[in-house]
Amino acid sequence: MVDTKMAKLVGEHWVCSELARRGWAPALTRDGLARTDILAVSMILPRRPRIEVQVKAATKTSPRQVSWPLGKTVGLQDVSGAEWFVLVVIPEVGDSPYAYVVPRDHVSAGTYLEHQEWLTDPAAAPGQRNAQMPQSRTHEETFARYRDRWDLLDHPTTEAGVMIADRLVALIPRLGLPAGHPWRDGLPAPESDCS
Repeated sequence: MVDTKMAKLVGEHWVCSELARRGWAPALTRDGLARTDILAVSMILPRRPRIEVQVKAATKTSPRQVSWPLGKTVGLQDVSGAEWFVLVVIPEVGDSPYAYVVPRDHVSAGTYLEHQEWLTDPAAAPGQRNAQMPQSRTHEETFARYRDRWDLLDHPTTEAGVMIADRLVALIPRLGLPAGHPWRDGLPAPESDCS
């Protein structure tokens, strides 16, 4: 599957089905809302929380790691405590899709760190790496611990522990975080420390 519009369509519908399986009533926004592809309300949690989901889908046609271009929305911070990215991997026909369920602020931090690491790589030839954040891509390994973590959706995004790749979290003192990012005031607890 090469057509990116088809990948987006597959990703959005697959995420809707996965949400419905888990007690969420999803509704596609049909490109009507900025940074939100799916709105959903829980039909089983007592407080009936609502979530906003942005879906990014990529096809996996080789053993290589999948990456997603995130565009301009990567620098936007969560304003509701309920904004999520679901990064979908669409494998060859016959294999099942899978996804990384990641709070928006975690995607913003992880992608920023990954991009800054790439820009400042001392092994890169001078002048060869100058792409801006809207052209950045994020990779599976950055969010590997978020794979199939649909359970995170049952809580506000601010309660999700940090599961970004350790090598990137270790770069925060040197590379910092994007302007306005909430973690500039302190990093949330790692996932193992969260309840």
